[in-house]
Amino acid sequence: MIRTTARLFMLAALCLPLAGHSQEAADNGSGSEPAQSKEGQPQPGATSLVPSGPVWDGFHGQLNAQKYSPLTQINAENAGQLELAWEYHTGDVSDGSGDLPPTVWSATPIYANETLYIGTPFYRIIALDPATGEEKWTFNTNSTLKALTQPALKSRGVAYWEADNPTEGEPCQKIVYLGTMDARLFAVDADTGKLCQDFANGGVLDVNRWNDTNDRWPLSLLQPPAVTGDHLILGWAGMDWAYAEAPPGSVFSINARTGELEWTLNLIPEDIRQRTGTANVWTAMSVDEELGLVYLPVSSPSPNYWGGNRTEEIPLATSTTAVDIETGEVVWSRQWVHHDIWDYDINSAPTLMDITVDGETIPALMQATKMGFLFVVNRETGEDVWPIEERPVPAGNVEGEVYADTQPFPTKPAPLLDQSEKPEVWWAADAVGFGECSRLFDKLHYEGMYSPPTTDGEGVLAYPDSAGGVQWGGVAFDPQSQSAIVNTSHITQYIKLWPREEYQKLAGGSGNEQGFYPQEGAPFGMSLNNAVNWLGMPCWEPPYGELVSIDMHTGDVNWRRPVGASQKFGFYMPESMGSPTIGGPAVTAGGVIFIGASMDAKVRAYSMETGDELWSDIVEAPVVANPAVYEHDGRQYVAFIAGGNTIIKPEVGDQIAVYALPE
Repeated sequence: MIRTTARLFMLAALCLPLAGHSQEAADNGSGSEPAQSKEGQPQPGATSLVPSGPVWDGFHGQLNAQKYSPLTQINAENAGQLELAWEYHTGDVSDGSGDLPPTVWSATPIYANETLYIGTPFYRIIALDPATGEEKWTFNTNSTLKALTQPALKSRGVAYWEADNPTEGEPCQKIVYLGTMDARLFAVDADTGKLCQDFANGGVLDVNRWNDTNDRWPLSLLQPPAVTGDHLILGWAGMDWAYAEAPPGSVFSINARTGELEWTLNLIPEDIRQRTGTANVWTAMSVDEELGLVYLPVSSPSPNYWGGNRTEEIPLATSTTAVDIETGEVVWSRQWVHHDIWDYDINSAPTLMDITVDGETIPALMQATKMGFLFVVNRETGEDVWPIEERPVPAGNVEGEVYADTQPFPTKPAPLLDQSEKPEVWWAADAVGFGECSRLFDKLHYEGMYSPPTTDGEGVLAYPDSAGGVQWGGVAFDPQSQSAIVNTSHITQYIKLWPREEYQKLAGGSGNEQGFYPQEGAPFGMSLNNAVNWLGMPCWEPPYGELVSIDMHTGDVNWRRPVGASQKFGFYMPESMGSPTIGGPAVTAGGVIFIGASMDAKVRAYSMETGDELWSDIVEAPVVANPAVYEHDGRQYVAFIAGGNTIIKPEVGDQIAVYALPE
């Protein structure tokens, strides 16, 4: 009986979640109707952020990162009738069992120029007919298919630009861009799939030419650039937890037509750049073109779990930083973690929204974080919308380390998960492990979320962990109801610092975001593990993932519900337990939320008003990507890329699944 029970619960085992810097479009402005408040009154200033047409021409749909579509053909009443309109398989997939590393495909399909554009983890661009999936053209970068900075071949897709006044008969008046892990940016004519010869060196820009400090790895271009006006704003990704001294964070503005460098923003002060690194922007950015600002979600410095080499202040690290698009000058910045020694990267583009609070319309910005916090500030000034308080946090005892006395805590919205106390042990995992989970939790140090890494005992319990309360999919926003929609994961891990002499003697290596990592050049290596029992069952109580709706008039929760299902070996656990998620939601004026993201390889539609599930379907692999919503020839479509990520479960795919209502 025990063996049978153990096997049933083993099916709930969760693979390690995504963490660290390894991570995974013009706003169409003034032609739309003004957004409506809950009272039905037009909200001044909201018009500029609401898309005017059925486009989805950026990673988050629009530069404001709302992931919002004004389309209403699919709505809460008929979403249950959705059917597969077409599918396409790229062939660019690997499970890691052969000569190639596994693939991680987190791309958002881009609808522009009456075409659906995708970028693959083999670094190809494919242009498809949006209504049928018929291939228009393909372009192969012939990039090196090696895991140079990541444990997998990874891509979050392409970016799109077009000239305001196209020159008749001239090529490359519309361009698709794709970055590669070996730090090259390709510019391809959107109509023909041919390289744009006037861009950089015959259509290819080598971004690694600017990698001039602590050159440990190429500046991998896994996230498509933000496209605003004739500017491409580029961040880059690197290698997690490997070095104390690494390439220091930098953001580049490139001319969209020529590839010429316009400005560089260095995110680490010059006097300490040589002895630290990262604090880079590896995820998507958002833009307010009317204000002329690009908003940077900045990651943590290296090494991630010990900061004795960087005891000076690094003001822009682990921050949201607003930068002048034309000059690269910092306009304002808010640091969300002081002296970050938890790898609490700001890992998603802040969502821009116009909200009405106490009768006042506010140009706001919501920054989701790994900590499960949602910070809300005025996007013009960086000032609090609801008070953000500096509160005391615990200190540690690791040699050479310094500890911040306080950290910022938002008063509204409330944290998406409770970080104040050690998570409750899940009785089922504890029973199957004969008390193993209870014994582990008793040995782990925990004084709340900011409990610092330690060399003592089994280490420190990390909750939320660096995989994040919210991952890079970020927050969606419905301007009609002024509701924010966010998916969150509940994951518990534990971290230990190992003095260098001890670390050198340890057996075992690193896996896909788990195991041992050297932090070479620091006096401590580190280990990161899931808090699981001997069968791999999570030691903490479910749910493991939720979908949450927040009323942005008040900062209060409208509703919350488990999202997805934990799944292994073809068996599903109850959906009341939820699933960890990678990827984010999209929302529509039809009152529908679309999301994949869960480990059960299902795509779903939920009611914006109630959170009730309206529809679901099974695809080839987990959709670790944001969906795209578009209209073509009068028909509304929802496109999902089912590419998988071995962190969620060992199932990868090469499928684009596109849904619509029956004709």
